[in-house]
Amino acid sequence: MVIDTEGYIHIIEYLTEHLNLFENCVAIDRNAETVMSVIEIELSEQIISVCGQNIGLSFNQRNAIIREVDAIVYDLEEILSGIINNPATDAQSQFIKEFATLIKNLFDNEINILLAHNP
Repeated sequence: MVIDTEGYIHIIEYLTEHLNLFENCVAIDRNAETVMSVIEIELSEQIISVCGQNIGLSFNQRNAIIREVDAIVYDLEEILSGIINNPATDAQSQFIKEFATLIKNLFDNEINILLAHNP
């Protein structure tokens, strides 16, 4: 659905352009959520929103979205492997929130196309 699109490639490129946010950073609050936790929380919220806004999605379509999100999380784990378990800084959390919103927008666009072709 989305991971094979040009839009997803652009979002991953956007992430790689901002990897400096994740390099040599130390969170002030050692009890902060880890980078992985922030990713999971933000992506979950956005995907719940996607599914809530698109009640016409079938069970199989929803499962396909979940599989895609799993693949996205895997990609993020690979890209951010060195710091995935570090406490997230405020800047990192903000970037991840923005990144998750971009992913949601990508799903919204693809779902609109899908539903337009299969009413």
